[in-house]
Amino acid sequence: MIDPDVTLDGEIVRIRPLQASDREALIEVLSDPTVAEWWDSRGPQVSTDELLANDPDVVVFGVEVDGEFAGSIQYHEELEPDYRHAGIDIFLHSRFQGRGVGTDAVRTMARYLLDVRGHHRLTIDPAAANARAIHTYANVGFRPVGVMRRYERGQDGTFHDGLLMDMLAGELR
Repeated sequence: MIDPDVTLDGEIVRIRPLQASDREALIEVLSDPTVAEWWDSRGPQVSTDELLANDPDVVVFGVEVDGEFAGSIQYHEELEPDYRHAGIDIFLHSRFQGRGVGTDAVRTMARYLLDVRGHHRLTIDPAAANARAIHTYANVGFRPVGVMRRYERGQDGTFHDGLLMDMLAGELR
């Protein structure tokens, strides 16, 4: 059972349930060019609506640094016993990039999914050209698995490759 009220504290971040009152902060973060480039080709309003929609298959959190909204992290779970695993997705405003915030947020969420939710394997799927994200995920212990060709539509309207990365429980750094 998913616990939507969980709050997680990392070394830098606080990860807490996303709330309707986060709407304007979400739109601001999703409008940041460094986020919009990778996140969603349909625009910040559509993404915000989806993140706040309470999709039963995705658990969405706000990421805070010193009480300031920095971005969002989410997870989804495959609960079929023979394929059980979880996936993570994250975005942060440029003011919080390059400061270890993403690494701490991903590590904190991964620890929760491995230790509390009981997963043995996690996945993450950045754009293959998103070197900053790939570096962050590798710092936590994710490894490249393969390229997913023409995986997601980019801002230019064409499909771009994604990089599937995964991490097993014993590989978390």
